[in-house]
Amino acid sequence: MKKLKVLLIGIIAIIAVLFFTGRHMRTSQGHTGSNTLTIYNWGDYIDPDLIKKFEQETGYKVSYETFDSNEAMFTKIKQGGTSYDLTIPSEYMIQKMMKEEMLHPLDYSKIKGIDEIDPRFLNLDFDPGNQYSIPYFWGTLGIIYNDKQFNEEDIQHWDDLWKPEVHNSLMLIDGAREVMGLALNSDGHSLNSTDDKELKQASEKLSRLTGSVKAIVADEIKMYMINEEATVAVTFSGEASEMVDSNEHLHYVIPNEGSNLWFDNIVIPKTAKNIDGAYDFINFMLEPENAAQNAEYIGYATPNKKALALMPEEITSDEQFYPSDEVINNLEVYEDLGLDYLSIYNELFLEFKMHRN
Repeated sequence: MKKLKVLLIGIIAIIAVLFFTGRHMRTSQGHTGSNTLTIYNWGDYIDPDLIKKFEQETGYKVSYETFDSNEAMFTKIKQGGTSYDLTIPSEYMIQKMMKEEMLHPLDYSKIKGIDEIDPRFLNLDFDPGNQYSIPYFWGTLGIIYNDKQFNEEDIQHWDDLWKPEVHNSLMLIDGAREVMGLALNSDGHSLNSTDDKELKQASEKLSRLTGSVKAIVADEIKMYMINEEATVAVTFSGEASEMVDSNEHLHYVIPNEGSNLWFDNIVIPKTAKNIDGAYDFINFMLEPENAAQNAEYIGYATPNKKALALMPEEITSDEQFYPSDEVINNLEVYEDLGLDYLSIYNELFLEFKMHRN
């Protein structure tokens, strides 16, 4: 009888150990393996509360990393190492990733809410039929200035950056396509030019801009302009929106001789590990209330037409950041220039930066 009691106690103890071990393993897996969604996004490009909301609604744990250029993102994904489930490149980089077969084709039977997207932002040249990408934000490149130093008529065109009054006051975004593009546009050329003569002309013109440049940076432009440590800058519309909200003396201009119209879309890299989680996040961000919350927080323009209806009219009617079709039609989308001309753009931009130093 005593032996039987000992045997029963032993069995109960083993069952208890197995129960608690299994419970612990299930709990631990809540933040690893298939329950983790790894997102690679631009800095300051999502409302952090939306990530928390997504985690609460779905049970996924989001691992979130940021990049500061399309090229940096491309290189890291190409090299492997970390397996990102989602990333948000710009249109020309989506083209490049498609060519290099780095993207997972989308299964629309798993996507809910694509009808919420304004048709103007679907089926664009860089991804016909949106086979690989879902619109996230769109915007422009322009000039922001402080009205304490400049009147409205002083800063309306790219050429105004070369004025003597701008000496040592200009902040430039650290991007070869953006800086070479503004120089090309200022001379009436396409920002996708592959004409060697036009590129040389743009490079020579940039060399005469060095005296105006205070710094070539990225996210720091916001701080400099808001704190009035610089008076004029070239920046993206969403960044400008945040600056304008923080300092009433700042104004954003899209030069009428042309500029960049860009689109950032969500894609799933082929190396993604959590495909189901990626679709869940896409569907979450397509929900109008989430898209509206994100657009209000970030300041960039949303392509989600139902989200627009949920946002304050003072935001959606502001043509600085939601420009008219007439303005949009005068803008250009970056094209994938191919490796040779991308290298030329990068070399000329590097020469400009070195010449400045």
